Amino acid sequence: MTGKEPEWSRGDRAKAAAKLMVGWVALLWLLEVADVASGHALDGLGITPRTPSELVDVVPAAFIHFGFAHVAANSVPLLVMGFLAALGGLRRFAAVCALIIVADGLGVWLIAPAHTNTAGASGLIFGLFGYLVVTGFVERRPLGVLVGLLIAAIWGTSIVVGLAPTQTGVSWQAHLLGLITGLAAAFLLRRKPGHHAIES
Repeated sequence: MTGKEPEWSRGDRAKAAAKLMVGWVALLWLLEVADVASGHALDGLGITPRTPSELVDVVPAAFIHFGFAHVAANSVPLLVMGFLAALGGLRRFAAVCALIIVADGLGVWLIAPAHTNTAGASGLIFGLFGYLVVTGFVERRPLGVLVGLLIAAIWGTSIVVGLAPTQTGVSWQAHLLGLITGLAAAFLLRRKPGHHAIES
């Protein structure tokens, strides 16, 4: 007995990551069903900037959407990017997501235009994009670099478009802040050389 917990196999990590992200996306759809059924009562959980009482909505806002088209647009990128990020370990993935959601939400609260209501998972998606694109380079892992390049090739154009301030009804502030936080998370939460992911 060494006292160390057994390292998960790649298959175990993949199954856990897949279950987590399928459950996460399913939760977003269930919340939108509940929102529609309640006459959009959950829309109030979005972030209205610089209103002190709205600080409690910083986290919930990342799970609320304005209609089924909104949640549908976020589902595939969140599912894929979340799965890939979670393969690096669920504990680190939880830390990455928490950092992105909280920092992005607080940033939106500070700089979003007055009299707006911001919600949706896109800030987290932009954050995961930034995290995945650079983490392989930061940790000098060839497979991570390859994943980052693939993600950049698939979603890079959409990410650039999402950062444009000219779009109506789209929070480029949330997108930009999420992207910046994701990039920062790759450095702040990077795995040390020789470290192997161990999950309980």
